[in-house]
Amino acid sequence: MKYIVRINDKEYEVEVERGQANLLNTREISSAPFQAPAPISPKSEPSVPEKQEVKAAVFSDPAAISAPMPGTILEIKVSVGNSVKKGDVMVVLEAMKMENEITAPSDGVIKQVYVTKGASVATGDALISMQ
Repeated sequence: MKYIVRINDKEYEVEVERGQANLLNTREISSAPFQAPAPISPKSEPSVPEKQEVKAAVFSDPAAISAPMPGTILEIKVSVGNSVKKGDVMVVLEAMKMENEITAPSDGVIKQVYVTKGASVATGDALISMQ
């Protein structure tokens, strides 16, 4: 199964097969701010109530480490103020009956923890923010 994982300003294409993960491709992604699509004229689309974005502030944090896949948070190994080194395990995410360790992409200090143990997350949801 192939996954595309985005961490900070890099996108990784990873293939997972029989418990083994292989890195297929890595590429830089632009860190340009999100721009909303142009509004649709009211005549062409029926009126639909807008959803309120609960996690909008979370996604605006450029230092946030996001979930690479949907799953359930099994364990949070860091708390606000902890110092971490590159590769330290910060969160254990269960997806498809497998435990996935989310590691620190670089040395830093934990600024914010956005999830709790037992929480369900979707791909791209912010988990932790670092300084």
